[in-house]
Amino acid sequence: MIASRAELPQMILTRLTEELDKLSKHSTNGILIFYNHTVLWNLHFNDGKLIYATGGMHPVRRWNRALKQHCPNWDWNFESPELSENQPWECQLLAQGISRKQLSAIQAKLVIRTIVQECFFELGNSKDLKNDWKPTQKDIFHLPQLIALSSWEILSVLTKATNTQKKWQAAGLDHLSPCLAPILSPTANPQVIPDSEKKYFNSNFTLWDMAIEQEKSVTEVAVSIMPWVDKGVLELQKIPDLPLPTIKQVVAVTNSQSENKPITFVQEAVQESVPKSVEKQPLIACIDDSPVLAYTLRKILIPAGYQMLSIPEPMRGFSQLIEYKPDLILLDLLLPNADGYSICKFLRDTPTFRNTPIIFLTERNNPVDRAHAMLVGATEFLGKPPQPEDLLQIVQKYIR
Repeated sequence: MIASRAELPQMILTRLTEELDKLSKHSTNGILIFYNHTVLWNLHFNDGKLIYATGGMHPVRRWNRALKQHCPNWDWNFESPELSENQPWECQLLAQGISRKQLSAIQAKLVIRTIVQECFFELGNSKDLKNDWKPTQKDIFHLPQLIALSSWEILSVLTKATNTQKKWQAAGLDHLSPCLAPILSPTANPQVIPDSEKKYFNSNFTLWDMAIEQEKSVTEVAVSIMPWVDKGVLELQKIPDLPLPTIKQVVAVTNSQSENKPITFVQEAVQESVPKSVEKQPLIACIDDSPVLAYTLRKILIPAGYQMLSIPEPMRGFSQLIEYKPDLILLDLLLPNADGYSICKFLRDTPTFRNTPIIFLTERNNPVDRAHAMLVGATEFLGKPPQPEDLLQIVQKYIR
């Protein structure tokens, strides 16, 4: 028996409830991963409590919306100290905000609840989800214990997300995502839109964003614009996430050729440029947030005669990919603010990269991951961290 479209969200939310209940009972530490061929979600647990949820299309927009509701005066775009790579940047910024007395623990908890609730809604809107579990160390978040969501708080947030999902379905919107942005159609007459509404239709506001701006539910906002969509005045389109601020990450790397003295590399969340004078050499782009991996790949590829473009944040680096058109792309499967499957599909849907070799870098090299990768257009898999001979062999296979 095949579930109807209306039944699918409830089935997913029921399954999510069961998984969350198991984890909270056993006081586990790790990441509950939900994924399909287009999206990946990470639910971070510490001692059986839910710390944070990441994933989906717009993690930075989601973060901004939560801050606007609960701590609008907190300027989080400050120059941050070194951040760890093994936990969400949002949790680290919350911890810093609390330690600097820029926001209270209650505000941080409300931010987390709001973000988790939105993530649960979008999870319920996803199809064909599979799930996995990745254990982690305990107490890596440096957040007050009261901020984490207990089992009853998780149930409360999940109930609110379910109620929102039911209203969304009842309004006949279950074929749409609130992450879409209403944009004025090129052939439409803008005079039919009230002046007070026009500012929302300039590619800068998703339905979620409009709901916060107008202080309405996301269902109310969507229902209010659907007559214009049906008449062709507005179109619902995907828009990119907001860019991350510059976040410095300092990672110690051992240089075996310098008597094992540690070398510190500071990797900012910006992209490096490729000198025009060396564009004739084959260019390899690496989409990965790890400065250690970037350093390792550079040590292997550059002496072999290749140029390397390091992109730690994929959506911000897309313009550079278009500009330089790399001959091959190395793509991390698990990125902190996106997943490799979604990025790969996005690149394959872009004519410029339809035939570009895309090699997944991953520690999860199993038949399920391989099948999933092939569905979104990956060329091959490569173990992480890659061995020099394996990396050069696969690069030479596709760059002649």
